[in-house]
Amino acid sequence: MRAAEERYPGYPDSIPELMERAGAAVAREAVRTFPDARRFACVCGGGSNGGDGRVTARVLREAGLDADETSDVEGYDVVIDALFGTGFSGDPRPEAAAQIERINATTAPVVSIDIPSGVDASTGEIAGVAVEADLTVTFHGLKLGLVVAPGRLHAGRITVVDIGLDHAETEHRRATLALRELVPRRSAEDTKYAAAVAIVGGEPGMSGAAVLAALAAFRADAGYVVLAVPRESLAVVEGLTLEPVKVGWDDDDALETILRAVERARAVAIGPGLGRGESRQALVRGLLEQLVVPVVVDADGLAGLQPVERTGALVLTPHSGELARLLDRESSWVDAHRLEAAQATAERFGAVVLLKGQDTIVAAPGTGAIVSDLGPPSLATAGTGDVLTGVVASFLAKGVEAQLAAATAAVTHARAAQLVPHQGGLIASDLLGMLPLALED
Repeated sequence: MRAAEERYPGYPDSIPELMERAGAAVAREAVRTFPDARRFACVCGGGSNGGDGRVTARVLREAGLDADETSDVEGYDVVIDALFGTGFSGDPRPEAAAQIERINATTAPVVSIDIPSGVDASTGEIAGVAVEADLTVTFHGLKLGLVVAPGRLHAGRITVVDIGLDHAETEHRRATLALRELVPRRSAEDTKYAAAVAIVGGEPGMSGAAVLAALAAFRADAGYVVLAVPRESLAVVEGLTLEPVKVGWDDDDALETILRAVERARAVAIGPGLGRGESRQALVRGLLEQLVVPVVVDADGLAGLQPVERTGALVLTPHSGELARLLDRESSWVDAHRLEAAQATAERFGAVVLLKGQDTIVAAPGTGAIVSDLGPPSLATAGTGDVLTGVVASFLAKGVEAQLAAATAAVTHARAAQLVPHQGGLIASDLLGMLPLALED
């Protein structure tokens, strides 16, 4: 935000002009959202965010409403939070923390200016306490801290207002459906092997996970899929699917059998329903060491995983608990530091890391993250991660760069969920038929 302000013509003399626009926008949105409100408490800090709050109070008064710049928030219809802005990080000082607690204790709705006070706008982290807003009016663009938990959980409804700043590239990016344009469509010259995928997993009792990944790869436009499963699962998998080529393997020759089976594959997915025993962990290590094509590792494939030197791209797709184990940290720490955790894992493993969640973070070594917040809550059900793995594998097989393949898979997967007619009771297989539509709509 500060960089965008500095690029604005006439900076720093232009700051009052920008504050006027920001404050007027907040006043307008507050009145529009709470039309019956007559008394507004504007809690203003000392920085530019506080300046926005003071303009808001003045504009409200000019509109004939009562608006006080005050720290006493009791008895008002709406509270305007203008304590801290996008430059804040760390733990609020005791006096400010007490003010935030008073704001959170009021029964009046709270409108935060740009970012709820106490939230780090660049990461979404909350070191101490943070305002729990009902509405956040933010400027210039959606801040990462409003998209990534825990910050997004404090933002309430978010309204983005244009106050005339340019939209230059930022370190971290928000994923949009426009990413789908990166996925090559099949040409007249392509054979079925042009985007061949292999799925390794599916132990007895978990064969459905591998089947979901395989069918998702097909629905994400892979032309050929090999499904390599333990021999005990082969009959079940044969009965469940028609399209994939099925290969059974035994533990004593698993590595050699799988390497032969996946020779045509341009990307391999390892882990859906694979099992977590020592022999399976050794199998994952062996495959990562010998495969040169891009690999995506999910679910059981992440158990006990250690960094491996390899030439091909590697994508890891953990949820917060799995990522915590990869970093030897508590999952609560990951939940509180999602961006940092994803980036640390990417650096440690030399891999793209897709940290699953409603705020899916796609991190890569040495570059900014891509964040997708498009997934509906209905995706929080068993098997949807296996579907995502198949989509990632398909896009990797089509030659999409690894971080972009993972981010594009995340938005396509989310869009497929949005297209399911029923959000209540959604199951993973509901996504399969929606994936072709999600790629095209």
